[in-house]
Amino acid sequence: MWFIAAVVCGLGLPQLPAAGADPGAVQSVAPLAAAATPPGSADSSRILYATTTTNDAPTVASAAVYFPPGEAPAGGWPVIAWAHGTVGLGDDCAYSIAGPAAVQRDWAYLGTWLRQGYAIVAADYAGIGTPGEHPYLDGRVEAHNVVDAVKAATRQYSSLARKWVVVGQSQGGGAAVFTARYATEFGGPELDYRGAVGTGVPAYIEDILQLLGPQVPPITVNRHSTAYVLYILNGLRTIYPELDIESFLTDSGRDWLIRAREMCVSPLADALGADGVLVGDLFARPLAQIPNLHGLLAGYLGLPESGYDRPLFLGQGLRDTDVITPETLRFAAVLTANRQPVTLHVYPDDHDGTVNASLPDSLPFVRDLFS
Repeated sequence: MWFIAAVVCGLGLPQLPAAGADPGAVQSVAPLAAAATPPGSADSSRILYATTTTNDAPTVASAAVYFPPGEAPAGGWPVIAWAHGTVGLGDDCAYSIAGPAAVQRDWAYLGTWLRQGYAIVAADYAGIGTPGEHPYLDGRVEAHNVVDAVKAATRQYSSLARKWVVVGQSQGGGAAVFTARYATEFGGPELDYRGAVGTGVPAYIEDILQLLGPQVPPITVNRHSTAYVLYILNGLRTIYPELDIESFLTDSGRDWLIRAREMCVSPLADALGADGVLVGDLFARPLAQIPNLHGLLAGYLGLPESGYDRPLFLGQGLRDTDVITPETLRFAAVLTANRQPVTLHVYPDDHDGTVNASLPDSLPFVRDLFS
């Protein structure tokens, strides 16, 4: 499937970088499809670049680059690294190929940043739109992908400044938090990292996931939640193949796991809803039978609780049911207790609504980071 997407975009099949290849090395550049180009962008492109994936293995990832209208200021356009929310695992779900899952929301949001005079670099994350499996919610991998995308874009375009901020929502909110923790280390002296904004950040989901199994009560949850569980199970399968995740699933669960590798998030959620699939239906035995399950989960997707060297903005909707809102608020409290440079804002909105509702607070926050 990824090959088809590459041909459609005129990129050809990328070669995986050799071990030790320079992260951020640009492999190719091509125009973006109309579906992946926000209306407010004066110019745009899709780049392929060297980065890393699970176990620091070298790979190629893709990213979209959007430019604001007008002439670049002295020193270049400051960069917003956009860490997008869940689109799916299939290659044709990639943000730089198909655009956002929430088109109206994201184009309004990114258009606002473009009008403020920021260029945007939107990483797809390893394995979405390029070869290999995507280790869904593996924060260190996503942080490498985001940082290396900024490296690649600033190397390719002299009109981009080296100073940058990461901004993310949902899956991308978690990616923004991980990027915030590792940006200085991963970027090195080549980049000038200033800070981060994360909205709808999924926190402490390792605590919830360890309870999954056939005993989960047959209750109706947010329509995307079962899709997220399948994506996480695929992430576990990718990162820890020795766990044999399929052995914990029913025949139906294994079938849905396969389908989840290809289906984008909205069609997958709709299909699960149409078939009346509940989380407990997926499992033949509890995940808790895996030795050290909580430790494995925390090592894979647990958010860092310290080590932040630049300001971090967290925005959370109090009506958000896509993430566990009390856990996100708990994460902000832990960071505060650990004397991390975090600012929390809450909004009377749901998961989607919080994205643009946060702008009156996040715009001046980011402006100050670049001052």
